[in-house]
Amino acid sequence: MLHHVVLFSAKDPADVGAIMEGLQVLKDIPHCEQLSISRNVKRDQISDRIDVVVFGLFKDEQQLQAYHQHPLYQVSIGRVRPLRDTRAVADFYPEDVA
Repeated sequence: MLHHVVLFSAKDPADVGAIMEGLQVLKDIPHCEQLSISRNVKRDQISDRIDVVVFGLFKDEQQLQAYHQHPLYQVSIGRVRPLRDTRAVADFYPEDVA
């Protein structure tokens, strides 16, 4: 399974809730095995910049691509992009880790 992790920080801390709402649209996209959207609990003492975490499981890169091409993905981008500061993405197959 392909693990897809996206980290967001808000321009304004007051917008974290709106970012969460904008990302909830992604749960209606059928091209995903599992998707969770959560606030970061910010327990790391060195860095607390990340406000929201999206974690998805996909069968493969083709399924992730279909997810990204779904019209609701663009809806989510339209809602979240104006409110976010940072967006970082990591995609990996955990079985590739030695």
